[in-house]
Amino acid sequence: MYTAHPDRYADMPYRRTGRSGLKLPALSLGLWHNFGPDRPAETQRAILRRAFDLGVTHFDLANNYGPPPGAAESALGEALKTDFAGYRDELVISTKAGYLMWPGPYGEWGSRKYLLSSLDQSLSRMGLDHVDIFYSHRFDPDTPLEETMGALHTAVQQGKALYVGVSNYNAEQTREAARILGELGTPLLINQPRYSMLDRRPEDEGLMDALDELQVGSIAYSPLEQGLLTSRYLDGIPEDSRAASDSPFLNTDALTEELVGRLRALAGIASERGQSLAQMALSWVLRGGRLTSALVGASSPRQLEDSVAATRNLDFSEEELARIDAIVKQ
Repeated sequence: MYTAHPDRYADMPYRRTGRSGLKLPALSLGLWHNFGPDRPAETQRAILRRAFDLGVTHFDLANNYGPPPGAAESALGEALKTDFAGYRDELVISTKAGYLMWPGPYGEWGSRKYLLSSLDQSLSRMGLDHVDIFYSHRFDPDTPLEETMGALHTAVQQGKALYVGVSNYNAEQTREAARILGELGTPLLINQPRYSMLDRRPEDEGLMDALDELQVGSIAYSPLEQGLLTSRYLDGIPEDSRAASDSPFLNTDALTEELVGRLRALAGIASERGQSLAQMALSWVLRGGRLTSALVGASSPRQLEDSVAATRNLDFSEEELARIDAIVKQ
């Protein structure tokens, strides 16, 4: 029988999400790659337990997380029954819909039919009557945004979601989504973009400025760039790494000699800060308090502990930031 650590809230920083009353931990756990039948169930449960013990109260999912699609939600559902039944009100659980889940014309994108059907399926897999945050996972260019946002609003009205968000929406799309939701009376809580030291599009393309103006929260996915911003590839490509697999998200072609040289230079700055490269990468996206939270994955409790340790040093000197910029932008 799992009992949560009594000091689980002692060290994790929590940040208010936009202008809402909801606070998220600086680091949230993403259940993207490491939760499914191809991973030991006990390892998955151990990661979730350790996360909660460390104050990571937010578990982020999507309908298609696994593999196979739906497996991550099912895995969390089992853990909610066995380990977290008494802690549901201490957890923030989010899920998304937007990518392909079932065949035919109603199994992806942003129609009202797809989004609300997907949410019902997600709740069934997790054994929940509601999620805390329900996202439109990607902008649908062929469905009126009023319909997509209307579906999110309906999910809140039905009591199946407490808050709503968008993911992979640019600045203009986010502004319009926020306007529509505001008129409906369901504020846009949060945007989930891809953001890291190596991928600065949310800054460069004005998304972060738009979120500041709208007072909407932000949570970054891939802050470690699929493992590039770790020590894993500083001395070659390990056989058991994602880059050595057939992953569509990272392959050996991406690991050029030039990139590895930049990663090693970044690792040198991290070492001077008393951090690993991964820890510095997480600290960088969280610097200054502009971002609400950063999503991390974990294949073991120890890996999660290493990530959480990044929250002990979130401050950067102007010199450090300038050196990082010089390396990344060269």
